[in-house]
Amino acid sequence: MVTRFALGDIEVDVVLKEIKNIHLSVYPPTGRVRISAPSGMKIDTLRLYAISRLGWIKKQRRKLQGQERETPREYLNRESHYLWGKRYLLKIVERDAPPFVDLQHSAIILHIRPGASEERKQVVLDEWYRQQLKVAIANLIALWEKRVGVGVQEFGIKKMKTRWGTCNPEARRIWVNLELAKKPRVCLEYIVVHEMVHLLEHHHNDRFVLLMDNVMPNWRSVRDDLNRLPVKHEEWIY
Repeated sequence: MVTRFALGDIEVDVVLKEIKNIHLSVYPPTGRVRISAPSGMKIDTLRLYAISRLGWIKKQRRKLQGQERETPREYLNRESHYLWGKRYLLKIVERDAPPFVDLQHSAIILHIRPGASEERKQVVLDEWYRQQLKVAIANLIALWEKRVGVGVQEFGIKKMKTRWGTCNPEARRIWVNLELAKKPRVCLEYIVVHEMVHLLEHHHNDRFVLLMDNVMPNWRSVRDDLNRLPVKHEEWIY
């Protein structure tokens, strides 16, 4: 059940559930605010908590509402697409054969059956991006497991609207957003390390920050660079 209260012109959704701590989130694209809190907490208490974080809430909303957005892709010839932060022009080659993608110096070449829909072109390109990520993530995990001091049992790739990555500490599993194939490699590395550290410390607390500082001292600058890059219209700040 969702309860709602207002802080001036900002509406705050409240969800009470069986958790131990309060979690405050600001979601895209408009900056919707949500508090998840332990069952039994009073709304007045949560209102005071939200007031104490009002400066942070407004800052996050400004970031989300002002962040540059990508234009929707139509999968047409000479349309801009990205791999590892580099811009390529899309070239459509129609052929009556199974589809595949080829990468050249300045072009991503999509071989596709004649008359294929925009949705079908997207599916083929997304699968190609997924394969690029699989190789890159496997290499990064092998590189960072000893540095972080944690083993990853499994990783996956999926589309996520509000996160660059997530994890399941109990299963030692991490998930990475498909969109990271389009960002510079260092951004993917940061997210992989971020989620690996979460296998040791689930919350964004002082211990988490200390662990990140120890294994990846430049993580803040990489995070900020990632959050300055244009994102899809439904995406966020990590």
